[in-house]
Amino acid sequence: MKTASSILLVLACVLHAPSVYPQSQPVTSQPGKVVVPTVYDEVYDINDGIALVERNKLWGYVDKTGLEAIPCKYESYFPTEGIAEGLACLAEDTWFGFLNKSGQQVIPFKYDEAWPFKDGYAMVKLDDKCGFINKQGRVVVPLKYELVFPFSAGMAAVMANKQWGFVGTNGSEIIPLKYEEADSFCEGLAAVKLNKLWGFIDLKAREVIPCQYDLVESFKEGMAGVETNGKLGFVNPSGAVVVPMKYTYTYPCGRFSEGMAVVCLDKKWGFVDKKGRELVPLKYTGADDYHEGLAKVQLAGKWGFINKAGAPVIPLRYDKANSFSEGLAGIKRDGKWGYIDKTGREVIPPTYDEALGFHGGLAGVKLNGKWGFISK
Repeated sequence: MKTASSILLVLACVLHAPSVYPQSQPVTSQPGKVVVPTVYDEVYDINDGIALVERNKLWGYVDKTGLEAIPCKYESYFPTEGIAEGLACLAEDTWFGFLNKSGQQVIPFKYDEAWPFKDGYAMVKLDDKCGFINKQGRVVVPLKYELVFPFSAGMAAVMANKQWGFVGTNGSEIIPLKYEEADSFCEGLAAVKLNKLWGFIDLKAREVIPCQYDLVESFKEGMAGVETNGKLGFVNPSGAVVVPMKYTYTYPCGRFSEGMAVVCLDKKWGFVDKKGRELVPLKYTGADDYHEGLAKVQLAGKWGFINKAGAPVIPLRYDKANSFSEGLAGIKRDGKWGYIDKTGREVIPPTYDEALGFHGGLAGVKLNGKWGFISK
């Protein structure tokens, strides 16, 4: 169960090495065509037309033609975010700053730490104090807090003297710093902790769901996972328990996706809807969220896909599988990864050592120890 205390911001190791740029290649629609050569040690999904890549312990970005839009010469990276709102957060000589998609410096490398932009603002840290800057590099929330979380709905959770509250985009403290922990607003509600228990407040600081749970998940699709005494259920924004508190928490429980949520009981997995009905019986040994109408499930060590009625659509015959994205899903068979469509047809034969999902028409694949990108 994700809580404010479990959110860690991890920085990469600071290392130096020369970078060599690959030649750009034209984009093609041929399935499995190599668009970005497999020359990288690490890659992440295409985001806003470019992808974060690592080579010789240094980081940069490639575009969809294979050209290094931002050369691999920077020291730090944020793989969970990549580029955000048109700006890349990287480090040079241990100082953090921001570059645009063309590799031009937009905000100087002068911070001890920095995080990608969200809702027009970026968290930055200097001399052990955190605050926020805007896209012009101007400080909008003073660097005086011990920890901050990203802006959402015009407010950001901040912590000083071990107390949490919320500030606005002009730096004013809108909700007093009185909570033991807090998380960002999501769908108009924010998780907060008082007297060692979690609940939710609205944008006017009203406690709409009392602090009575051991753990909570942020709201998604109008529902939030809550846990008490090791049992998980779901509440709606008014605090009413819609899905009974009877399930055992194990990832990825605690969130809805496409109107369904994974639940687990007695080590068996299934799915419930927003009325608490077990539409997919708890019979699987593994399961993940629905994506594009299908969910991957596991039985007897093999993975396949079911629809929202629980009917098998793609037989459980794969050693591993990724969720569908852009109509294709990565599958592992006989030690190699390839891609299938929603009928189960192998569109790209299993030939790769590892495979990521498709984003922006490209997917990261690993072959002979190196990563690149292929087309759909």
